[in-house]
Amino acid sequence: MSIKNYKPTTPSRRNMSVLDYSDLSRVKPQKSLLRPLNKKAGRNSYGRITVRHRGGGNRRKYRLIDFKRRKIDIAADVLTLEYDPNRSANIALIRYEDGEKGYIIAPSGLKIGDKVISGPSSDIKSGNALPLANIPTGTFIHNVELHPGGGAQFARSAGNMAQLMAIEDNLALLRLPSGELRKVPKECMATVGQIGNADHFNVKIGKAGRKRNMGWRPTVRGSAMNPCDHPHGGGEGKSPIGHPGPRTPWGRPALGYKTRSRHKASSKFIIRRRTK
Repeated sequence: MSIKNYKPTTPSRRNMSVLDYSDLSRVKPQKSLLRPLNKKAGRNSYGRITVRHRGGGNRRKYRLIDFKRRKIDIAADVLTLEYDPNRSANIALIRYEDGEKGYIIAPSGLKIGDKVISGPSSDIKSGNALPLANIPTGTFIHNVELHPGGGAQFARSAGNMAQLMAIEDNLALLRLPSGELRKVPKECMATVGQIGNADHFNVKIGKAGRKRNMGWRPTVRGSAMNPCDHPHGGGEGKSPIGHPGPRTPWGRPALGYKTRSRHKASSKFIIRRRTK
């Protein structure tokens, strides 16, 4: 998808761009695959804000995405390519030979009328899903499972892809989009190819109101607050933060502070952290 720029008719239009959705199908989403999506505004089950700066935004419905691809050796036709308001990637509506329909993440190069299939004997073709043990080394993949049968958890956003580096014993070595090297069981499913809509990250929002439509509320700098509200606050005029490094509103270090537990059982599968 390409980027569409506007003429600078107003100050906000000067730096505004949108994606060109001409490649997507002009259809309503499949009603049987929609679910209501209630807004939480960043609050947990106790009603406390755990994610700041969220609230408002346009009303959405959740699209049920098939992250497991468990219909083995049953071919499916791509009916439509659609926009999904809940993720950066586009989605594709597929219909299996037995008549069942489902949504999958649309990989780069997938077109209406193409066929996709999942199973150990599938071709190494964009959109096909296979166990890692049946994928050649060096192949770019996405929608990778962490546990067999658990559904895809890695490389799911627009333009992302992981790479299968090696298979040793019962584990497959992957290079994730973050640069992390990690081992996962070779029975885990993955989809061949790169996720489409890579230009998503080049879009310029342009104005504050467009961000509010996405459900984001304004963010205030800590240095603009009073010292009772933020560790960076206080002082006369524009003052330095007064600490060796930046801190969160609750006083924890904000850069370079490790939050992962050293006793986590899955640490032995991480060969190289993304922080290098």
